[in-house]
Amino acid sequence: MASQIIALIAEYGALLVFFNVLVEQAGLPVPAVPTMVVAGALAANGQLPLATVVAAAVLGCLLSDLVWYWAGRRYGSGVMRTICRISLSPDSCVKQSELRFQRWRGRVLLIAKFVPGLSTVAPPLVGAMGLRPWAFIALDVAGSLIWAGVAIGLGYVFSAQIDHVLNLLASAGTVALEIIAVLLALYIAAKWWQRRRLLHSLRMARITVDELSGAIASGASPIVVDVRSSAARVVDTRIIPGAVLADLKSMEQALHDIPTDRELIIYCNCPNETSAAIAAKALIDRGYRHVRPLLGGLDAWDAAGYAIEHLAPEKDEGVMIVPTHTAA
Repeated sequence: MASQIIALIAEYGALLVFFNVLVEQAGLPVPAVPTMVVAGALAANGQLPLATVVAAAVLGCLLSDLVWYWAGRRYGSGVMRTICRISLSPDSCVKQSELRFQRWRGRVLLIAKFVPGLSTVAPPLVGAMGLRPWAFIALDVAGSLIWAGVAIGLGYVFSAQIDHVLNLLASAGTVALEIIAVLLALYIAAKWWQRRRLLHSLRMARITVDELSGAIASGASPIVVDVRSSAARVVDTRIIPGAVLADLKSMEQALHDIPTDRELIIYCNCPNETSAAIAAKALIDRGYRHVRPLLGGLDAWDAAGYAIEHLAPEKDEGVMIVPTHTAA
């Protein structure tokens, strides 16, 4: 079986690289780096044209990324949350991508493909942020070329060693593929268990949107805190009226004047209210006695028809920050 796969790469190398990269960048867990490394080794031996293999990889990236980019421009943060719900690490997917965007802005596309979880989220993220199409294409092509160049280049430079590995795989036959399949299954199981442990550790009493609305109407005046990152609030400009804006890093500074006996309601719009639960746990550790995450977060509040305000749009270095649709 392994020898047949290697023969297929040798015969249809550029086409296989193109489709493998295309489906991986679309979000499917089908790693393309091994295919590009093998294609690079075959190119070093004269069995494949090097330029064609590189071009196929870059084209596969660009086509898939363009679809996600336009989806981000059209549907905004809802697309990113949808991606993260089906990813192996949905609880950190959007949050980590937003933090990296805050640091890199549109240039995040240059490194996105080297960062697990960021590769698929980055195109819709910069699309939602309003990165201009020409800037997206230029940065995405450059990032794709760097990523593909590294993988294919490694195969090209170390072709002799890779040939030895391929020969071992070919001689091992289906056993090698079975071992690889088992390792992949173990990796997925480990990520699933890690996710379950996180959710269990964050399980605490939550307040529903109806309960929060009732508390506000009754004059209880709980302090509502929006703990989304600033990048998340740029993509999705909705906020609950009167909410204190404080991400996880600035939370202590923003709330230092609030007495520890006040009721705090924490919300975000990430899967499973993870950021809100983490913030609530941190506040409890600092002595706040009445802290609860908002069940369903900002989306549940909006869907229930309660009042929503919008932050003013911003502009930044080639990226026009605009309000976007937030359909999931």
